[in-house]
Amino acid sequence: MVFLRLYGFLILLAGIAAADWLTFGGDPQRTSWARNESILNKQNVGTMELKFKLQLDNAPKELTSLMQPVVIDQVKTPLGIKEFVIVAGSSDTIHAVDADSGKLVWRKSFKPEGTPTRASNTLCPFAVNATPVIDSGRGRLKTIYMIASDGKLHALDAYNGEDRFPPTPFVPAFSKNWSLNLFEGVLYTAISQRCNGVPSSVYSMDLNVPEHPIHSFEAGPTGAGIWGRGGVAISPSGKIFAITGDGPFDPANGKFSDTILALSAKDLKLVDYYTPTNREWLTRKDLDIGNVTPVVFSYKDKEYVVGAGKEGRLYLMESGSLGGETHRKPLWTSPLMSNEDVAYSGHGFWGAFATWEDAQAKRWIFAPTWGPPHPRAGFPISNGEAPHGSIMAFRVETKEGAPVLNPAWISRDMDVPEPPIIANGVVFALSSGEDVRQFAAKTVERLAGSRKAILYALDADTGKELYSSGELSSFTHFGGLAISNGRVFVSTYDGYLYAFGLKNEER
Repeated sequence: MVFLRLYGFLILLAGIAAADWLTFGGDPQRTSWARNESILNKQNVGTMELKFKLQLDNAPKELTSLMQPVVIDQVKTPLGIKEFVIVAGSSDTIHAVDADSGKLVWRKSFKPEGTPTRASNTLCPFAVNATPVIDSGRGRLKTIYMIASDGKLHALDAYNGEDRFPPTPFVPAFSKNWSLNLFEGVLYTAISQRCNGVPSSVYSMDLNVPEHPIHSFEAGPTGAGIWGRGGVAISPSGKIFAITGDGPFDPANGKFSDTILALSAKDLKLVDYYTPTNREWLTRKDLDIGNVTPVVFSYKDKEYVVGAGKEGRLYLMESGSLGGETHRKPLWTSPLMSNEDVAYSGHGFWGAFATWEDAQAKRWIFAPTWGPPHPRAGFPISNGEAPHGSIMAFRVETKEGAPVLNPAWISRDMDVPEPPIIANGVVFALSSGEDVRQFAAKTVERLAGSRKAILYALDADTGKELYSSGELSSFTHFGGLAISNGRVFVSTYDGYLYAFGLKNEER
C-alpha cells in the first residue's frame, strides 16, 4: 500500500514537471504544443490579464535583445518549490525570474573571450542569439544550457546559476547560432549567415561522456544558412532535421542550399535530403527556405515533417523518405499560400510552426505568415483582411491514400507574427511589430520603423480572436512565447519580460 501511494505521488510529480516549457517549441520536435497545460482553455482565456512586467538588465546589440523564455518548475529552494522563467540576453546575460512573483531570483553575466574579426551589422550582431534549453533532471539536478557569444557552452544550476562544469568551447566564436535542442543527453544547435566567417552548419555535443565530444555537419562553404529560429527539429527516433537557405548547390561536393536535411544523431552524418525542383529560382530570388525550422509530428501511426520558406509554399514529407530516390519529390507540396509579389523580406512563411492533435484525433498545423495571403490561398474561414501577416491553419487529411494539408482558417491581421503555440484548443500568437525591411534599411532605421507587439489568443478551430493584450512596450525581433501552468510569457526588445494569466487564477 505504501509503495502504491509513493508510486502515485511520483506520477503526480511527473505530471507537474511535464507542464514545463524547457526548450524552443516546447519539445525536441518543435511542435509548440503544450500537451500538459491544464489551466488555460477556450472558456477562460478571455479573462487573461497582465500578472507582471519586469525589466531585465541587458543591452541590445543591433536588433537582437532578449531570447524566447523557457520555463522550469519544481525547483527546490530554501523558500519552497519554485517555478523559474529563464531568459537569455544578447549582451551575454541570463536571468532567472520567479514565475509567481515576477521577482528576479538570480542573474549571471559572462565576459566573452576574444573579439570578432569583423564589424557588427544587422545580420551579425555578435551577440547571444540562441534560446537556452533546460534539462529537467531529478530533484535539484536541473541544468540550463546556454551558448555565450564567444561560442562557449555554459551549464548552469537552475537553482542558483552556478556552473555545473567549466565553460566549454562548443561552436566557433561569434558565430550566429540558433535555439539549442536536447535529445537523449546530446545538445544541438544550427549556425547561419557566416558571421565572423563561420560556415553554415549543425553542431552537436554529447553530454553523456566526460569528454563531451563535438560533431558538425557543414551545409556549404558559402550560403546555405540554417536560420530557422528553432534551430533543428529532432524526431522521436533521433533523426535531426534542418533547413538551409540560399547558396551554391552541388551535393556531390557537400553544397546543400535551399534543402531540407536529415542527419544522424550525435555524429551528424547525412542520411537523406529534399531539394525543391525550383531550387535555382528560390536561390536566384532570395526566397530562402532556411528561414523556417521544420516540425516533426505523427499522423495515423506514421511520422512526417513539414517545412516551408519565404516563397510561401509548404512541403510535407515522410520522415524516412524526404524526397524519394531523386531527393526532389516530397509527399505533397502546397500551392502558393502567400507572397504573390515574390518579395524576399516581409512575406511568406517565417520562424517555426505549431502542431496539435485535437480531441477528435484531427491533426492541425499552424503557420506564421508575413504579408498578405495569396489571392488563391482559398481558406474556408477568414477573420478579416490580413495585409501585414496572419496565422494560417491547416488540417492534415488523407486524399487518394496520402496525407495533404488542407487550408482551414486564416486569422485576423497581425503585424509580422512570431511562431505560435497551442494549448487546449487555444492558439497563442504574438504580433511582433518589427520593421522587417531589408532593402536599404539599416538597424537604426528598422528600430525607428518598428511598432509594438501584441499578444493574441485564438480559437484553434476557427481562428476567432478570444483575447488581446493590447500594445506592449516595444516590438520583438525573432522572439517568441512560452507557456507553463496557466501563464504565457513574452519578452520584448526593450528588455521587458511579461507574464499573462487568468484574472481569478489560484496559485
